Amino acid sequence: MRYLIRAFKYFIQITVIMTVVIAALMLLGLVSRDIGVAFRQGWKSIGYILLMFAGVSAVYPYFGYVRRSVALSGSFAELRDGILEVMKARGYELEKEEGENLTFRLASPAARIARLWEDRLTFTRELGGYSIEGLNKDLVRVANALQYRFRGE
Repeated sequence: MRYLIRAFKYFIQITVIMTVVIAALMLLGLVSRDIGVAFRQGWKSIGYILLMFAGVSAVYPYFGYVRRSVALSGSFAELRDGILEVMKARGYELEKEEGENLTFRLASPAARIARLWEDRLTFTRELGGYSIEGLNKDLVRVANALQYRFRGE
Protein backbone atom coordinates (compact mmCIF):
# COMPACT_ATOMS: atom_id res chain seq x y z
CA MET A 1 0.00 0.00 0.00
CA ARG A 2 2.87 2.37 0.85
CA TYR A 3 4.27 1.83 -2.64
CA LEU A 4 0.99 2.87 -4.28
CA ILE A 5 0.73 6.00 -2.12
CA ARG A 6 4.26 7.00 -3.08
CA ALA A 7 3.55 6.38 -6.77
CA PHE A 8 0.39 8.49 -6.58
CA LYS A 9 2.25 11.32 -4.84
CA TYR A 10 4.90 11.37 -7.54
CA PHE A 11 2.27 11.28 -10.30
CA ILE A 12 0.63 14.37 -8.80
CA GLN A 13 3.99 16.12 -8.33
CA ILE A 14 5.17 15.45 -11.90
CA THR A 15 1.81 16.49 -13.34
CA VAL A 16 1.72 19.76 -11.38
CA ILE A 17 5.32 20.66 -12.31
CA MET A 18 4.81 19.97 -15.99
CA THR A 19 1.47 21.84 -16.02
CA VAL A 20 3.19 24.88 -14.52
CA VAL A 21 6.01 24.67 -17.10
CA ILE A 22 3.61 24.37 -20.05
CA ALA A 23 1.37 27.15 -18.68
CA ALA A 24 4.40 29.43 -18.28
CA LEU A 25 5.47 28.72 -21.87
CA MET A 26 1.95 29.52 -23.07
CA LEU A 27 1.75 32.73 -21.04
CA LEU A 28 5.12 33.89 -22.36
CA GLY A 29 3.90 33.30 -25.91
CA LEU A 30 6.57 30.71 -26.68
CA VAL A 31 3.91 28.07 -27.32
CA SER A 32 0.43 28.50 -28.74
CA ARG A 33 -2.36 28.69 -26.17
CA ASP A 34 -4.49 26.42 -28.33
CA ILE A 35 -3.96 22.79 -27.23
CA GLY A 36 -4.69 21.60 -30.78
CA VAL A 37 -1.76 23.66 -32.06
CA ALA A 38 0.60 23.25 -29.08
CA PHE A 39 0.47 19.44 -29.24
CA ARG A 40 0.53 17.43 -32.44
CA GLN A 41 -2.57 15.36 -31.56
CA GLY A 42 -4.25 17.98 -29.36
CA TRP A 43 -6.07 16.69 -26.29
CA LYS A 44 -5.22 13.10 -27.21
CA SER A 45 -1.55 14.00 -26.59
CA ILE A 46 -2.44 15.13 -23.06
CA GLY A 47 -3.71 11.61 -22.35
CA TYR A 48 -0.49 10.09 -23.67
CA ILE A 49 1.58 12.49 -21.59
CA LEU A 50 -0.38 11.60 -18.44
CA LEU A 51 0.07 7.91 -19.25
CA MET A 52 3.83 8.48 -19.51
CA PHE A 53 3.80 10.32 -16.15
CA ALA A 54 1.90 7.39 -14.62
CA GLY A 55 4.54 4.96 -15.92
CA VAL A 56 7.41 6.99 -14.48
CA SER A 57 5.55 7.42 -11.19
CA ALA A 58 4.85 3.69 -10.96
CA VAL A 59 8.53 2.80 -11.33
CA TYR A 60 10.19 5.59 -9.32
CA PRO A 61 9.37 4.32 -5.78
CA TYR A 62 11.05 1.01 -6.62
CA PHE A 63 14.37 2.74 -7.35
CA GLY A 64 13.91 5.77 -5.10
CA TYR A 65 13.44 3.96 -1.77
CA VAL A 66 16.00 1.45 -0.62
CA ARG A 67 17.49 -0.31 2.38
CA ARG A 68 21.25 -0.25 2.87
CA SER A 69 23.51 -1.73 5.52
CA VAL A 70 26.16 0.49 7.07
CA ALA A 71 29.00 -1.11 9.00
CA LEU A 72 29.53 0.75 12.28
CA SER A 73 31.52 -0.86 15.05
CA GLY A 74 30.85 -0.18 18.68
CA SER A 75 28.04 -0.31 21.18
CA PHE A 76 24.88 1.72 20.79
CA ALA A 77 25.98 4.03 23.60
CA GLU A 78 29.19 4.81 21.67
CA LEU A 79 27.40 5.31 18.33
CA ARG A 80 24.27 7.19 19.38
CA ASP A 81 25.75 10.66 19.89
CA GLY A 82 27.78 10.45 16.67
CA ILE A 83 24.71 9.38 14.68
CA LEU A 84 22.67 12.23 16.14
CA GLU A 85 25.47 14.69 15.30
CA VAL A 86 25.72 13.49 11.68
CA MET A 87 21.95 13.56 11.21
CA LYS A 88 21.62 17.04 12.69
CA ALA A 89 24.35 18.30 10.34
CA ARG A 90 22.31 16.85 7.43
CA GLY A 91 19.15 18.67 8.55
CA TYR A 92 17.42 15.74 10.28
CA GLU A 93 15.88 15.56 13.73
CA LEU A 94 15.22 12.49 15.86
CA GLU A 95 11.58 11.48 15.52
CA LYS A 96 11.60 8.40 17.75
CA GLU A 97 13.93 6.03 19.48
CA GLU A 98 12.92 2.46 20.22
CA GLY A 99 15.71 0.61 21.94
CA GLU A 100 18.66 0.77 19.54
CA ASN A 101 16.48 1.64 16.53
CA LEU A 102 16.25 5.29 15.49
CA THR A 103 13.91 7.18 13.15
CA PHE A 104 14.72 10.61 11.74
CA ARG A 105 12.69 13.21 9.82
CA LEU A 106 13.81 16.38 8.07
CA ALA A 107 13.66 19.39 10.37
CA SER A 108 12.74 21.90 7.65
CA PRO A 109 9.03 22.01 6.74
CA ALA A 110 9.91 23.25 3.23
CA ALA A 111 12.25 20.30 2.64
CA ARG A 112 9.58 17.90 3.91
CA ILE A 113 7.02 19.35 1.52
CA ALA A 114 9.48 19.17 -1.39
CA ARG A 115 9.93 15.47 -0.65
CA LEU A 116 6.17 14.96 -0.32
CA TRP A 117 6.53 13.98 3.35
CA GLU A 118 8.58 10.93 2.31
CA ASP A 119 11.64 12.10 4.24
CA ARG A 120 11.91 9.47 6.98
CA LEU A 121 15.16 7.56 7.48
CA THR A 122 14.85 4.50 9.70
CA PHE A 123 17.93 3.02 11.40
CA THR A 124 17.48 -0.63 12.44
CA ARG A 125 20.25 -2.15 14.53
CA GLU A 126 21.84 -5.25 13.06
CA LEU A 127 24.99 -7.22 13.68
CA GLY A 128 27.95 -4.98 12.85
CA GLY A 129 26.09 -1.72 12.34
CA TYR A 130 22.75 -0.48 11.06
CA SER A 131 20.35 -1.12 8.25
CA ILE A 132 19.02 2.22 7.01
CA GLU A 133 15.82 2.54 5.01
CA GLY A 134 14.64 5.63 3.17
CA LEU A 135 14.91 7.83 0.10
CA ASN A 136 17.92 6.62 -1.89
CA LYS A 137 19.60 9.98 -2.51
CA ASP A 138 19.40 10.94 1.18
CA LEU A 139 20.38 7.49 2.36
CA VAL A 140 23.58 7.43 0.29
CA ARG A 141 24.68 10.82 1.65
CA VAL A 142 23.93 9.86 5.25
CA ALA A 143 25.57 6.42 4.96
CA ASN A 144 28.75 7.95 3.56
CA ALA A 145 28.78 10.64 6.27
CA LEU A 146 28.35 7.99 8.99
CA GLN A 147 31.15 5.84 7.62
CA TYR A 148 33.41 8.91 7.40
CA ARG A 149 32.48 9.98 10.96
CA PHE A 150 33.13 6.57 12.51
CA ARG A 151 36.16 5.45 10.51
CA GLY A 152 39.03 4.41 12.68
CA GLU A 153 37.13 4.86 15.96
